[in-house]
Amino acid sequence: MKNLREQTDAKIAAGRKANPEFMEGVDAIINKAKEFQQGNNAIKVGEKAPIFELPNPEGKLISLDSLLDKGPLVITFYRGNWCPYCNLQLRALQARLNDIHALGATLVAISPQVPDGSMTKNEINDMGFIVLSDQDAKVASQYGIAWEVPEFLAEHMRVDRELDLEKINNGNGHILPIPATFVLGKDGVVQWNYVNVDYRIRSEPDEVVEALKNLS
Repeated sequence: MKNLREQTDAKIAAGRKANPEFMEGVDAIINKAKEFQQGNNAIKVGEKAPIFELPNPEGKLISLDSLLDKGPLVITFYRGNWCPYCNLQLRALQARLNDIHALGATLVAISPQVPDGSMTKNEINDMGFIVLSDQDAKVASQYGIAWEVPEFLAEHMRVDRELDLEKINNGNGHILPIPATFVLGKDGVVQWNYVNVDYRIRSEPDEVVEALKNLS
């Protein structure tokens, strides 16, 4: 079975073949973001993770403290269930969920999507991890990974993909999280992280599992 990077590389290659002009535009945006070091303000290893309380798909509020009461925590921020790269990553994490649980950890995935009835019907919410909604991207901002969507990408979403981010995210049509993953110890301190402003490239689940092993 291909690892996550091989899967995302294949999707990037397919995108370049199908729509080279768009992918060149994405490359330019990502390179500019890297020049301005976007994502460099993300919370770092050794720092205490900001506390939060966010709703799950049923609207029940889930706090960081309640999650940490169960043990170590893996937090992954994703853009939404409309993002194919996010779906690849979350499926790959789902495939390693037994290993994550065996190490005493909980996996929680956070996106700006509104927790309405439709969310409970999508594939992500049928997976075995916790899904939370950060509609105004306030938690993403606290974690240093809030990213204002460039107009080039916003137009692509509106026109080419017919995505209404304002509706999907309950009024927030401009801010998405930089896809990022954090491994927290039971004390809430970041022990490992992966942050990449290039939303097409994600951390490997193997790296997450290894980081959890290193906690013990």
